[in-house]
Amino acid sequence: MQRIVIVGGGAGGLALATQLGKRLGRKGLAEITLVDSARTHVWKPLLHQLAAGSYDTHAEEIEYLAQARWNHFKFRLGTLVGIDRAGKTVQLAASHDDAGAEITPAQQVAYDTLVIAIGSQTNDFGTPGAARYTIKLDTPQAAKRFNDRLINACIRAQTVPRTAGSGRLTVTIVGGGATGVELAAELHASARLLANFGFDYIHPEKDLQLVLVEAAPRLLSQLPQRLGEAALRELRKLSVEVHTNEKVVEVTADGLKMASGKMIPSTITVWAAGVKAADFLKTLGGEQPLETNKLNQLLVNGNLQSTFDASIYAFGDCAAYQQPDGTWVPPRAQAAYQQAMYLVRALPRLTAGKAVPAFVYTDQGSLVSLAEYSSVGSLMGSLTKGSFFIEGQLAKLMYWGLHKQHQFALGGLRKTLLITLSELLDHTYRPRIKLH
Repeated sequence: MQRIVIVGGGAGGLALATQLGKRLGRKGLAEITLVDSARTHVWKPLLHQLAAGSYDTHAEEIEYLAQARWNHFKFRLGTLVGIDRAGKTVQLAASHDDAGAEITPAQQVAYDTLVIAIGSQTNDFGTPGAARYTIKLDTPQAAKRFNDRLINACIRAQTVPRTAGSGRLTVTIVGGGATGVELAAELHASARLLANFGFDYIHPEKDLQLVLVEAAPRLLSQLPQRLGEAALRELRKLSVEVHTNEKVVEVTADGLKMASGKMIPSTITVWAAGVKAADFLKTLGGEQPLETNKLNQLLVNGNLQSTFDASIYAFGDCAAYQQPDGTWVPPRAQAAYQQAMYLVRALPRLTAGKAVPAFVYTDQGSLVSLAEYSSVGSLMGSLTKGSFFIEGQLAKLMYWGLHKQHQFALGGLRKTLLITLSELLDHTYRPRIKLH
């Protein structure tokens, strides 16, 4: 029986394991194993809401063990640390609980086909102080840690006399991409809710100062210019202080130093600028490491196979594929999802030695959520040349639809409807913001 091991339970990896389990695992045509260092899955585009406290993961957090049982695949808890390409085994590090007690020992998992989908991590570009004094929102654990610090800072702020001309609590976000923009808007909305739960003096314009710093000339620099302009307009309505063309050269416990010489005081600093793949991918494979680029991404061919080993596949943010037109598939959620669905169809044929057409990425546009205030986006349509701009309620509805599409891919129609009903019921009796 073909042994397919998928390392990484993000949106793409979990969708791939789920669909392959239904198609191959249920029929006994292959043994599908998913490996992840966590026990549960949270949709990464919602991390900014988790950080702001406006999203409770318990409403739809997916447990890998349960998902595996329902969809005919196996789950292994562990962190990838190496690959024996000759012996076709994956080395996993021992896992431990919060007290340091061992949960699982170091182990090896045999494979015939290996798929690496471990995503990316925030790139601080080696900026002095960034690793020590900032929080990087690239995992649910980091988002929860930020939320704890935010609530603690709000409690502390009520006991500290306010300095004339400045807010008592300043949150600075480094990075004006989608994550930074969405987090700024979400924090403003959360501040309004905090006032209803005992934080009487946390006013989003007066007592909470939100600062967004971007090194590029405009916000959302990787997306169409109109989206960046619309996001800037909305953030200014919310009194978010935006600095563009400002490169951070040092982060301290009290603030940030810019290349221009400007200093920005900061109570809590979030680093949301730049992404890269994990450093260990550069040496993955031992004496014969797999080929990587400067961002540590694994180079793959049109079938998403590693350039040095046809039995190893990689996709999503941890992989780099240059398409025939010379463009690289971008590190975006929609690209990872498209690649996962491609592998669902392609892997059974490729493992059987059959030819499969190369993966083709289709840009479906971009959507950026601005909390309850608005959303902006550009959609790619076959009936129009280029993209067309949307904002307001239509964009908010389509952003919500992306989340539902993710739920549908993992749980099907019935479960998605039940989750949606549960979300509606939660809004009637639970606080709209997480306070613990």
